[in-house]
Amino acid sequence: MHKRFLTFLIFPGVHGTLRRIRLPFYVLHLVLVFSVVGAMTVAALANSYARMLLKVSNYNNMATESAALRTRVKTLEHAVTQTNAELGSLESLATEVALTYGFGRPHRVRLPEAALTLATQTDSTLGSSYRASLYAFNLIRHNALDPVAGTSAMGMLPRLDLDRETVPSLWPVRGQITAGFGQRLDPFSGEGAFHGGVDISSPLGTRVRASADGIVFQASPESGYGNEILIDHGFGMTTKYGHLSRIFVVVGQEVKRGQIIGAVGMTGKTTGPHLHYEVIVNATPVNPIRYLQE
Repeated sequence: MHKRFLTFLIFPGVHGTLRRIRLPFYVLHLVLVFSVVGAMTVAALANSYARMLLKVSNYNNMATESAALRTRVKTLEHAVTQTNAELGSLESLATEVALTYGFGRPHRVRLPEAALTLATQTDSTLGSSYRASLYAFNLIRHNALDPVAGTSAMGMLPRLDLDRETVPSLWPVRGQITAGFGQRLDPFSGEGAFHGGVDISSPLGTRVRASADGIVFQASPESGYGNEILIDHGFGMTTKYGHLSRIFVVVGQEVKRGQIIGAVGMTGKTTGPHLHYEVIVNATPVNPIRYLQE
């Protein structure tokens, strides 16, 4: 059978030697087949790569939207928390005004949630159980009788005519108030936020004093406030001391008005050394200035 060839002539130049290459036709067919297969493979790879890029783009968009939604949810939760705190503060103020002018009757309130938790918790270590028992005992003894009326006053609304030692009227530190109670611009986010206490500027290490007699039911780091102390003064009143550099008291300890409990610091979220001080009435923050003496 006569074979057909395809001849290629190569001219290397004027002084070169003419070359001739003969290839059978089936070789040309193989080249064409491989070219088609290669083109189809490249097209398939390009299509797969394009689809992958589209999926990655969609995933990135969804991740961005999800992060934005989470941020918005946190913002809304923070706004709701601030609004609830403001409403609670206004309700507490309205109740005190009503009682002052003889409208309504005092409401019974529960012991602080932290007190109940601490008094009933079980712990494998003797120290924690001892402090919990000590706190529960001191709390009952501290709130056993109303020092004015002489009757059981456990859980009654705070009264400004109580013994001055039980009302948080002493300045915990002396200094300039750099942030007051109520609505303000958050120094970190720049957005409006409710400030549940007052910030008192004072040098680092300044001794912090208890503003009234009470029982310590928290003395540990807390998110945002750094090293923090919470003191229960009875009759639904609690004080908070935040951003401390040092803590000199322990949970369950009974403290007296003016006793040194810690030192001013910069722990937690803060822009400088100061004391964050709160007065909490029936689990609602109120303006500490109403209690602090001039």
